[in-house]
Amino acid sequence: MTVTTPTVNAATIRFDEVSRHFGDVVAVSELSFEIGTGVTALLGPNGAGKSTVLRLMCGLIAPTSGQVCVGDRNPRTDVSVARTCGLVPQQDGVFERMDAARFVGLAARLHQVPEPDAAARRALDIVELDPDDPRGLDTYSKGMRQRVKLAQALVHDPEVLVLDEPLTGLDPRQRVSMIALFHRLGAEGRCVVVSSHVLDEVERIGSRILVVAQGRLAAEGDFRDIRALMDDRPHRIRVAVDDPRRLGAALLTHAAVSAVHLDASGLLVETSEVAVLRSTIAPLARDLGVRLHEVSALDDDLESVFRYLVGPR
Repeated sequence: MTVTTPTVNAATIRFDEVSRHFGDVVAVSELSFEIGTGVTALLGPNGAGKSTVLRLMCGLIAPTSGQVCVGDRNPRTDVSVARTCGLVPQQDGVFERMDAARFVGLAARLHQVPEPDAAARRALDIVELDPDDPRGLDTYSKGMRQRVKLAQALVHDPEVLVLDEPLTGLDPRQRVSMIALFHRLGAEGRCVVVSSHVLDEVERIGSRILVVAQGRLAAEGDFRDIRALMDDRPHRIRVAVDDPRRLGAALLTHAAVSAVHLDASGLLVETSEVAVLRSTIAPLARDLGVRLHEVSALDDDLESVFRYLVGPR
């Protein structure tokens, strides 16, 4: 089953100096960013403000200050935005006594989709659920309920998909399938925003990320590019070698190396010039007669990026 391509270009989501307060609590503060077509991952720990950001995108709440736009429209005041957006909330938000086809069909009717029952069957097929399953949603597992919520978000063929922790409760195979679906939807020209607090999920969801911490935008872009901007801290390279002491002593004399640590796994090398060091290690090991087993960067993963961005300075 293929996903229908949108009939118009997906809208751009833009935040301009957006803040949202709940009483004395500042949920998000002075956020500015722009999201276009494709898949964008919204990363942050629980309580960072991710759900507030997504609710602002869909017009479910208004900003205390600043401006949110979907295309050139205000999602809070322009009801037409709802027709172009599909939302998967973090909360269950399903009518438990309904079966899946009836629930998704109801969403199709609310969006005034032609032939809503047929649209519901297509959406359930996309998320790999049986539209003829007569059971109530209260009998479904957490992962199945997540997929029902995704089906109702897709049923009206939206240009923008806003997904709040959509992979929670899915088994590993289902996660792989859903992430592949997100990529397919983004490749078709939709704007897909997926939030998560799980680092390895975000790394698979998309290379473009927005990192939110304590209600503020901590970083945006490709996570490797973000790591490359961290010039005030050295990069760490793991080197597995059969004679770590000999290679370590030689590396300490190299201008690109700031420190070398010896441990049970071999060498941990700190450098501010990764490219220079990578081009140096193999010839140096050969000249020393040392067998080199592995050279791997320890800072090219989201966990190290996240620790850096939200940790104490």
